[in-house]
Amino acid sequence: MDLLKFITAGSVDDGKSTLIGRLLYDTDSVLDDQLEAIQRANRKNNDGTIDLAILTDGLKAEREQGITIDVAYKYFQTEKRKFIIADAPGHIQYTRNMVTGASNADLAIILIDARKGVIEQTRRHSFLVSLLAIPNVLVCVNKMDMVDYDKAVFDKIKTDYELLTGNLNIGQIDYIPVSALKGDNIVVQSPNIPWYDGQSLLGFLETVTINHHLTDKQQARFPVQWVIRPQTAELHDYRGYAGRVIGGSFKVGDRVVALPSGFSSSIKKIELSSEELSVAENGASVTIHLAEDIDISRGDMLVKEDEQPEVSQLFEADICWMDTKPLDFSHMYLLQHHGKTTKVKVQDVIYRINVDTLEKASSDHFGLNDIGQIQFKSADSLAFDNYASNKANGGAILIDSRNNLTVAALMITKSE
Repeated sequence: MDLLKFITAGSVDDGKSTLIGRLLYDTDSVLDDQLEAIQRANRKNNDGTIDLAILTDGLKAEREQGITIDVAYKYFQTEKRKFIIADAPGHIQYTRNMVTGASNADLAIILIDARKGVIEQTRRHSFLVSLLAIPNVLVCVNKMDMVDYDKAVFDKIKTDYELLTGNLNIGQIDYIPVSALKGDNIVVQSPNIPWYDGQSLLGFLETVTINHHLTDKQQARFPVQWVIRPQTAELHDYRGYAGRVIGGSFKVGDRVVALPSGFSSSIKKIELSSEELSVAENGASVTIHLAEDIDISRGDMLVKEDEQPEVSQLFEADICWMDTKPLDFSHMYLLQHHGKTTKVKVQDVIYRINVDTLEKASSDHFGLNDIGQIQFKSADSLAFDNYASNKANGGAILIDSRNNLTVAALMITKSE
């Protein structure tokens, strides 16, 4: 069964938690003990109905403050598809949380309050969706009941959003008018919105095309996570390289190159547990054996001879800073790229984004939730792809060696 991973994002009080709660409730995806907990909580809307937003309240602090301060993950399924929902916080100061939740999403749902229209947070979240190369965007114009289901309001928001995203790298954009509170167009089409003849939210989620075919077109990459050498009497000459294929596929007989060393060989055998395979497709976790004994370590990468990535120590990356301490230009950070960890240092801040205006400006300060582009130099050569063409091989994290905390997410754009 297909799996769709999507994230919901919007400003505070746009109704993200209510939307998700309604989706779960109306698809009978709420367990009995959860329903009992809702009844005990006795949280009601103004019209006396159950406050379904409680279904996504994960922390006591969130409930007390009335906001969602972390990414809450929810799971449900229908007869047609399985779903993982990431509910991102709406506050400006939690931009980093959205980056975390959106990094593996197939779809982003941008909620817009019908009364407020396109606002700063809409701009900010749409820019992040573009930066993270999420292939599909669904704009849910929520709270249509509070504007009397006015088609003109919906059309105005649609026009404004098209103007906003005209210069952003966003692929497919769809629009649905909804009321999460009343349930309009959430699971079934609403008679209150007769001028809208499209699908309900659930109908859209069940049928939207997941662009998994894009990964099939990616060049084959195999980051080595572990070198297996039992060195037992039975397996005295066993040498396998364990990892996960992240794009394309490998088959027995393929000529491959180990990076960054550049040594070449051919694939002799592919194993999945104790079973031998002829082909390892994208996403498969396997053990690869080579015909020649070449020097390969954890963190190296196997690629096909005619499908080689960038290999460089100097590269540029889009970056979202996640630490309360600002970027220290004099400090040597650690970069984690698959199984490889190497020291890196900032060479130059190319620009920092003003997420309110989307303008790029030079800066000598990079603090919490700041987004921009930075040039790095690493101690070791890295084998990477542009993030937009292969997220798995273009993404990395930055670690502060002083406390071992993850301080930034990187989306590599190019080498120098």
